Amino acid sequence: MKLTATMVTAISGIALAACAANAQDTVTTPEGAVMQTGGDLAYAPGELTEEQLNGTMRAEFRQNSMNVFRRFPRELTEEMVNFYVNALHLRSLNPIQLTATQQMILTGVGSGQVKLSAGQQGNRLYNLKGGYAGGTGIRFFVLSYPDADVVSERFVEAGYDAPEFIQRDDGIQQALVKDPAGFDIVILIREGVQDGSEDGIGVGIQVSDLEASRSFYRDFVGLDEMQPFNAPIMGTTFYPYRHEETSILLYKMGDDLPADNGSAGIQYVVGDAPLAAAMAEHRGVAVETPLNKLSGFDLITVWLNDPDGVTNYFAQVGPSSRTARGEN
Repeated sequence: MKLTATMVTAISGIALAACAANAQDTVTTPEGAVMQTGGDLAYAPGELTEEQLNGTMRAEFRQNSMNVFRRFPRELTEEMVNFYVNALHLRSLNPIQLTATQQMILTGVGSGQVKLSAGQQGNRLYNLKGGYAGGTGIRFFVLSYPDADVVSERFVEAGYDAPEFIQRDDGIQQALVKDPAGFDIVILIREGVQDGSEDGIGVGIQVSDLEASRSFYRDFVGLDEMQPFNAPIMGTTFYPYRHEETSILLYKMGDDLPADNGSAGIQYVVGDAPLAAAMAEHRGVAVETPLNKLSGFDLITVWLNDPDGVTNYFAQVGPSSRTARGEN
């Protein structure tokens, strides 16, 4: 059959429309993974009650901790692995190959993970100048150990200066160090804790609006609100929000500070990621990457942002996932 000019134009139009549809069927996460989207993932309008849409994600948590991301320039990968695995003595776990060129390096802290993500994706902001006081966003992690001498020996063996510990009034020793990409790590020496910070991790987030951020982590995410406490060594007051092994420490040390919404992020393993997506849409929470799935990993996710643009990534894992099989 001979194709007329009109038929060619029509076929070309159909092909272009199909390409456009296919382009909309994938999305790239801040870590570089290419995910599939689709209307069948989301709740239908009216399927959830007003009470559900205005609730929290607390009942959906499926892990006794949160995971955290640490994003950094790709050329520092070897140094970062050495620092987190050898100096900080975090458990080395099997990595995840996200794409042909993008790998997620995993380290363990208790039931959670510090995920080392080489390569700074997309248009996020990176500004670690001034350390924990210098800007908004996730500015530091807190890790705990039982023995300062052992920590110091590991740092020296890994090729770093030994941390300088300060004795606090409560008897806890505290040191502040930086990872190879300039991110602050607070090291605490406390009696009765497990080595390698296996009791969990603290995540320090400097915010621009305390009440807005407190409401987000309490009323949307559903973390347990703890009593605020003063931290004289760091010169601020922390507002802690906790889920079992992981604590988020909100604080504010100035106005109009530069933002860093790229250097680190938070992941929650949940039973219903579409619920988080529906709640976010209903309440005007910023969406970083819309509801999506990665079938090979039996994974459904939605990437949201807190009031300062910090990644809050909700991941629903199915029975065939690595997490469900216990393959950290």
